[in-house]
Amino acid sequence: MSPREIRIIGDPVLRKPATEVTELTGALARLADDMVATMYEAPGLGLAAPQVGVQKRFFVYDLGEGPGTIVNPTIRESDGEWLFEEGCLSVPGLSWEILRPKTIHLVGIDLNGNDVSIEADELEARLFQHELDHLDGVLLVDHLDEGQARDARRALRELALSGSSSTRSAPNGGLRLL
Repeated sequence: MSPREIRIIGDPVLRKPATEVTELTGALARLADDMVATMYEAPGLGLAAPQVGVQKRFFVYDLGEGPGTIVNPTIRESDGEWLFEEGCLSVPGLSWEILRPKTIHLVGIDLNGNDVSIEADELEARLFQHELDHLDGVLLVDHLDEGQARDARRALRELALSGSSSTRSAPNGGLRLL
């Protein structure tokens, strides 16, 4: 397993919708292993393929029970609302309170082609929604209200001017989902 470079906001690959995975191959499994290593090194809870420059619809994650991979995920249902601070390693060092559905029903397949169906809530639901956003070319900053967006633009300009791309910390204990 070899960690890969995480793409940062401004990289056009992050804005392109990923394509469906049509074949489960050894190369895909090796990429998933590399992504898990990257996620652990960052550290983060999840990582979508576009974040390492690969336009395929899958992500890896680990909420403490060991790594998982979900290929061609979709959300079948969602319910409720949950406001929680969220960050992203593709938007390094910044985090914001983001409103997302509290519960979701996620479906997809694993690397062996087995069906995956997960009823997720709170942190797990947020993680899956965050990773699916990446697969659709959506970034955390796209969820900000007008005031947050203004602050984000200022903070991102300051980061760009400082040359900082640190992915080691998120202010205010923000959740770095990747």
